[in-house]
Amino acid sequence: MRPQRGLLKPMSEVLTTDTTAIDSPSVSLIIDGPTDARHTLILAHGAGQGPRSPFMDGIVARLAATGLRVVRFRFPYMIRIEADGRRRPPDREPLLVDTWRKIIANAGLPPERLIIGGKSMGGRIASLVADTSGVAGLVCLGCPFHAPGHPERLKVRHFAELRTPTLICQGERDPFGRRDEVLSYDLSPAIELAWIADGEHSFKPRQQSGRTLEQNLDAAVAAVTGFVERLSV
Repeated sequence: MRPQRGLLKPMSEVLTTDTTAIDSPSVSLIIDGPTDARHTLILAHGAGQGPRSPFMDGIVARLAATGLRVVRFRFPYMIRIEADGRRRPPDREPLLVDTWRKIIANAGLPPERLIIGGKSMGGRIASLVADTSGVAGLVCLGCPFHAPGHPERLKVRHFAELRTPTLICQGERDPFGRRDEVLSYDLSPAIELAWIADGEHSFKPRQQSGRTLEQNLDAAVAAVTGFVERLSV
C-alpha cells in the first residue's frame, strides 16, 4: 500500500489488512486485527527496538488472533533510526508524551474505546497520559519500574495515584522490577499485576524453569485479553 502523507489519519479511514503501515514525518502506524473490534489497543515500542521487534510481533499476532484490534506506532526518534540506520537515544520525555497525546487525539475513536500501553518505555510514557486522556485502560508489558541495579531510583512514583484501570505484565526476574521489589511498592488499587513465570524483561524464561518463551507470551496475551474483557462488562 502506498504511504499516505500528513498527520495521523483517523483509524476509521485507514484500510486495514494484516499489517498496514501509514508513514508520515512525525508518526508511523502498523494496524492488525478486525476494524469492528469493541476496543482498540494502541501499543508503543520500547527504547531500544521498534514496533516490529520479535517481541512486539509475537505479542501482537496473538492479540489480533483473539479479535482485538491493535495499533502500533513509531516515536519520532525510531522513524529516524529506521530511515538512516544510525542508533540514537529516545526523544526527550516531553516529546514522547506529546506524541502519545497526538496519537490518542487523532485516533478517530472515542477515548472510552481505546486502551493504551506498550513495551517497557512505551508503556511507561503511556501511563503518564492515561488519566488525563480518559482512555478505557492501560497495558504495560515489562514495566521499567527502575533502571537495572538501581531499585531506589523509581521512575513510576505516579503509579500510586493512577486512576485508569491498568494491567502490568511483568516477568518475575525482570531486572527493571523483580516480583519481590514490585510487591513492596505503593501501587494504586487500579493496577493489576500479571506475573510471567521466570520471565525477564521480554518474558524469556530460563531453560531450567521448564517454561518456554512461547508459553510466556501466551500467558501475557491471556492476561491482556482477560483484562480487556473485564473492561467490556
